[in-house]
Amino acid sequence: MKKRFLIFCFSIVVAASTAVPRVDAAEKKGVDLAENARSAILIERDTGAVLYEKNSNQELPPASMTKIMTMLLIMDALDKGELKYTEKVRTSEYAASMGGSQIFLEPGEEMTVEQMMKGIAIGSGNDASVAMAEKIAGSHEEFVDRMNEKAAELGLKHTKFQNATGLPVDDHYSTAHDMAIMAKELLKYDDITRFTGTYEAYLREDSDKKFWLVNTNRLVKFYPGVDGLKTGFTNEAKYCLTATAKKGDMRVIAVVMGAPTPKERNAQVTKMLDYAFSQYVTHPIYKRGVALKSVKVNKGNRKTVTGITSEPISLLTKRGGNAKDYTKTIKMDNNLNAPIKKGDRIGTFTVMKDGKILVSSPIIAKENVDKASWWEMFKRSFGMFTQTK
Repeated sequence: MKKRFLIFCFSIVVAASTAVPRVDAAEKKGVDLAENARSAILIERDTGAVLYEKNSNQELPPASMTKIMTMLLIMDALDKGELKYTEKVRTSEYAASMGGSQIFLEPGEEMTVEQMMKGIAIGSGNDASVAMAEKIAGSHEEFVDRMNEKAAELGLKHTKFQNATGLPVDDHYSTAHDMAIMAKELLKYDDITRFTGTYEAYLREDSDKKFWLVNTNRLVKFYPGVDGLKTGFTNEAKYCLTATAKKGDMRVIAVVMGAPTPKERNAQVTKMLDYAFSQYVTHPIYKRGVALKSVKVNKGNRKTVTGITSEPISLLTKRGGNAKDYTKTIKMDNNLNAPIKKGDRIGTFTVMKDGKILVSSPIIAKENVDKASWWEMFKRSFGMFTQTK
């Protein structure tokens, strides 16, 4: 019961932080940036501000863009120390049986987590995705449950996963809005673009089965600043793309779903990116991982835990707009009990201007705090007793 209550509370906070504001969105001006797509959205990464949208909550098959959530759970595990890039991952019979895009893993074949990530991010390998799912969760089915739990934590109300690959299956859907929020969360890990921003690479370099990977996202090569994230295609989904690009301090995310051709998909994403960079400016406040404040922990082996920023924090304005006269507020939880895990939410960072909340972002624990042993508690109590005499 306690665990469910904590998850529920966390979901509320994260959902609040991912409630994306509109900043003079293009759609309101009648600008159509994605005419030949079923749905689309354009957001700024740090604030989540919506710059353009079209049918952004329409539930559609996401095809291989599903792997954005797969990669997010992998990056979460790496960040928490539950996984290392150098770890070997063994391919099961089931993982090797995946159709569609693949890196042609054989049953029993081993690759490192880093190599698997290349196979997923660059080559869209369905076999690599399932192999990693089994490595992290023990089974593909359990991993899919975790995907849906993560979607709920992020406040995504129009997303449901049935697999880790995006291969066609009933009742597997998402929206342009939800894909953008998943991408926003994934991009808080700087390391991800090391994979998604690579245009070509090799696997099995030192063997006679050397395998050439070419990024399915051609904009990585042809649009300056694009360094991810994921394409998708099935006959039902048509051509989809969640793309991200960074110029200067500004990173944006563009999602197109249901374009008729890859050329149309790329052209519409390009148009959206051009619009964002020509009309808006990002003003950084904090990078991810900046220490903000320490807070007391009850019954822990440490008396305090350090709260850090969980993601990059910025303000967004129209070009020439004023990014001054804002207020920063740090609110820490005052009744924290051990154990606390690295990455647990322990507070909220808020930026306000003219009485409006512009940014609301979770503050997370920098380190683990285990429960104090009975001996530590005894010494602590004894010390308090002797100090009163």
